[in-house]
Amino acid sequence: MASGTTRERNPGRPGAWLPAQRLREALLGPLERFLHLQAASGIVLLAAAAAALVWANSPWWHSYERLWHTPLTLGVGSWQIQRDLHFWINEFLMTIFFLVAGLEIKRELAAGALSDLKRAALPVAAALGGMLAPALIYTALNPAAPARSGWGIPMATDIAFAVGVVVLLGRRVPPAVRVLLLAVAIIDDLGAILVIAIFYASGFDPQGLLVLGGGVAFMLLLRAAGVRPGIGYIFPLTVIWVGLYQTGVHPTIAGVIVAFATPVEPWLERRHFIELAQQALAEFQRRFEQGRGEHELLEPLRTLTQAGREAVSPAVRGEVFFHPWVAFLIMPLFALANAGVRLGELDLGRPGALGVLLGVSGGLVLGKPLGVLGLSWLAVRCGLCRLPRGVGWHGVALLGAAAGIGFTMAIFIAELAFTDPMLLNAAKLGVLLATALAALLAVALGRALALPPRPPAEELTESQIERENAYWESTGESARPEVEPVLGIDPRD
Repeated sequence: MASGTTRERNPGRPGAWLPAQRLREALLGPLERFLHLQAASGIVLLAAAAAALVWANSPWWHSYERLWHTPLTLGVGSWQIQRDLHFWINEFLMTIFFLVAGLEIKRELAAGALSDLKRAALPVAAALGGMLAPALIYTALNPAAPARSGWGIPMATDIAFAVGVVVLLGRRVPPAVRVLLLAVAIIDDLGAILVIAIFYASGFDPQGLLVLGGGVAFMLLLRAAGVRPGIGYIFPLTVIWVGLYQTGVHPTIAGVIVAFATPVEPWLERRHFIELAQQALAEFQRRFEQGRGEHELLEPLRTLTQAGREAVSPAVRGEVFFHPWVAFLIMPLFALANAGVRLGELDLGRPGALGVLLGVSGGLVLGKPLGVLGLSWLAVRCGLCRLPRGVGWHGVALLGAAAGIGFTMAIFIAELAFTDPMLLNAAKLGVLLATALAALLAVALGRALALPPRPPAEELTESQIERENAYWESTGESARPEVEPVLGIDPRD
């Protein structure tokens, strides 16, 4: 009887009671499975944006406005910064978003699709086209100030939303298209970061350089001491943020500075990791067989844990550490704080408002796919690059449509571009409309177009595709998709 009770209460987990364990799995299991979906962060972001829009246009819209204007103070002693909650979300928490974006950019430049000129040529061309065409469309519709200052808004791509939409199409989309989309979105992020730092700075005050330099020096000291990215990097990140804030450069760039100072090489080579892991496991087995106590088993386990930590680069470890916080807390909070456009108060008859709305939405929905397709076609035609195996021009068209989803970064730039609430709300509404239209266009293209069948090499993983030069330099019959006509145009003509 006792043994049966033990089996019920301890199904492999000491202290666990089987009915309670089953209840926990029933309640939390669906949530855990959802959070592991690639599209999960995009779905959460969409839900937050919808909630903001509904709340801001409900009878309780006053509470929405009051919440984001709640004053909060950050300071030490007599030095203090007092701003509202909206400021701390957009200017401070979004620094962590830029940190993750910077880590992704550095990883791609070091070991991903952008690490080799031959592999990088196509996503660079697509991204440049996807940034230039929307900016030109916007500027053509808004040639005069102050509406003209929003030209950077439709240049951005929201990785979480875009990848989420592509994932919904399942196996219709070859992995190489997702790799291209990620590479294009990362280059877009880099372009947006440069635009923010150069064109949307609020002047320059050299007094903040001393604080900025101190923060950078402290971070480099932590790096030299072997401190891994994580909680330990928050302090130098905050100091750098304060220095940039004082200089007038947008303080979220602090995240990019920290990211680019993070090593992309692991401290421990993988061959050495295998040796250390085998030695640690052998020592653990030896002590276990000798009947040693648990305290004596901790030493080989610590060695194994440390070896596992050192076998992964600090950049990847930092990206993995911060990504859930960004995807499921910071970005949804940003959406909740910024997507609440009061539709009843929006006056499109106001000078510049309609132009901003059309420029933003038209730049994202039309400019992105046209720019991505146009410059990609030109690069292929000039012999600068070739489409990967299994990817035709229909796949590039799908990529361009998905790249038109510019939600997070587009709204972020809009907040910097406009001080006039009417123009800002028009820009935000344009982003929201463009996000919906671009997502629908991408899904429609993915379902309606007959994408080329996957060749056997398509079974490679996305990380393998990123590193495989032959995949991006295909020739012969396997390269037929790279000259597939689109809109009646054949790049071989």
